[in-house]
Parts: sequence; C-alpha cells; structure tokens
Amino acid sequence: MREFKRTDRVGDQLQKELAVLIQREVKDPRLGMVTVSGVTVSRDLGYADVYVTLLGEDSPERIKENLKVLKQAAGFLRSQIARRIKLRHVPELRFHYDESVVRGQRLSSLIDEAVSSDRARHGDDEHGPADGDEGERG
Repeated sequence: MREFKRTDRVGDQLQKELAVLIQREVKDPRLGMVTVSGVTVSRDLGYADVYVTLLGEDSPERIKENLKVLKQAAGFLRSQIARRIKLRHVPELRFHYDESVVRGQRLSSLIDEAVSSDRARHGDDEHGPADGDEGERG
C-alpha cells in the first residue's frame, strides 16, 4: 500500500513543479497557455504521464503542436526537476492532452442548452418554481 502513496506524492510534486517550469522556462512561441491538470507516476517511478489542457484552444492542430513542443522540452524539464526534487531517478515525462476537461465543458454547455430550450418550450410564466429556487434542491 505504501508504494501507491509514494507515487501519488511524487505525482503531486511533479505536477506543481511542471506547472511552474512550463510557464516560466519553456520559451517556445508555439506554446499556448498550458495547464498541468494531473500527473500519474508508474509504480516503479520509471515514467510519469503528464496530462495538460490548453486554455481557450481545442483545435486538434494546436493540441498536436503544443504536445510536440512539450515532448521536445521533456529532457530539459526533467533536468530542471532533478535539481528541484530529491529523487534518485526522475521519471521519463510523457505528455498527453487531457480530454476530460473539454468533455466536461461540452457536456455542461449541452445541459445548459437543453434546460433553456426546455424553458422556452414550456414558458417561464407557468406556475413552476421561481428562478433561483431550482438550485437549492441538490
């Protein structure tokens, strides 16, 4: 059980360090506003899967370009992490685009659309709950 806790701790540390390093140290004009949404470290600490999102951009071309930049910077980032975190072996960094955030936003906007079209169809002036009352049920 202990080794899972260690990988979680290392993952959390890597996430914090990478968030700062990517913003401040990777000087590539092609790189957008990258957010590190999570890091999963393998049990043997051999590699770390780094999940990133792009602020305001979700075109496949831009995603691919940003991942390419991060992949090219992986060696540099690893060496910077080695200086900041005391680890016998810094995991190999593998970057992935985090679809879950975008998927969540898309679902949320679909739900909003469905609710507003439902309201429009049934008319807001019927004797239903007043605006603002609906959110108190959950």
